[in-house]
Amino acid sequence: MPLNRVASAGRVAIVFDMAATMRMVTLPSGDTVPQLGQGTWHMAEDPRRRDSEVTALRVGIDLGMTLIDTAEMYADGRAEELVAAAIEGRRDEVFLVSKVLPDHATREGTRIACENSLRRLRTDRIDLYLLHWRGSVPLADTVEAMTELVGAGKIRRWGVSNFDVDDMEHLWLSRGEAAQTDQVLYNLRSRGIEYDLLPWCRSRSMPIMAYSPIEQGRLIGDPTLEKIAARHDASNAQVALAWVLRHPDVIAIPKAGTEAHVRNDFAALKIELSPHDLAALDREFPPPTTKVPLEML
Repeated sequence: MPLNRVASAGRVAIVFDMAATMRMVTLPSGDTVPQLGQGTWHMAEDPRRRDSEVTALRVGIDLGMTLIDTAEMYADGRAEELVAAAIEGRRDEVFLVSKVLPDHATREGTRIACENSLRRLRTDRIDLYLLHWRGSVPLADTVEAMTELVGAGKIRRWGVSNFDVDDMEHLWLSRGEAAQTDQVLYNLRSRGIEYDLLPWCRSRSMPIMAYSPIEQGRLIGDPTLEKIAARHDASNAQVALAWVLRHPDVIAIPKAGTEAHVRNDFAALKIELSPHDLAALDREFPPPTTKVPLEML
């Protein structure tokens, strides 16, 4: 779908088409990606859902949710194979994100893991390759491996996942300034990053990528969300997702295994939460007032 840039504020450009509005986020490299992407955690675990999941990813691409996040860990590599089926013939439309496990993140192990992911994804490059979480391998070795993969054209950019502020500080000491994002758990019930990690990344113009933005559906029954959703003629899940998307420098990657689900996620982009809405959500889900250890699922 053709997109036309109509507004720009800071590091976030807003683009429109005739059907919908998709906000775009700029990475430190200058690459722009959709603020609302598609996650694949827990996909490809049941062969009976394969056709529905492939269709959902393809519909998401049609809607402009062209950032697709996966990992070698998800369903033991089958999620990457699922993504390969969904993007067949459309690789150039997609911004592809995958991850290397920390146990594989040595210089040689990262190269091998990347090549295995490329094979499963049936592509010649990964747009953004993340260290899934910090392990025992020295960060300097992983950074060196990522740099070599960029030089070889096997990945375009790299970043990290599940890194807290101290991890990010250590990454910077290991020449980690080329990192493009930190993918972390962030939703109404997991707000700890607002205290220190989100400001730290903002000070370096590095967007956060939020996984489980609807807490894997566990937020849906909340009565406060119900009241706000009624005011917006929306669902509780859409309000929870809109709350994450209120930050112009946070990318959300919800998982949607059906066409209806992905269309509902996309509709969250239309919701503008009022100050009254946000105050009510702050009362129900208070922001952190002290340091909170980084949460992981």
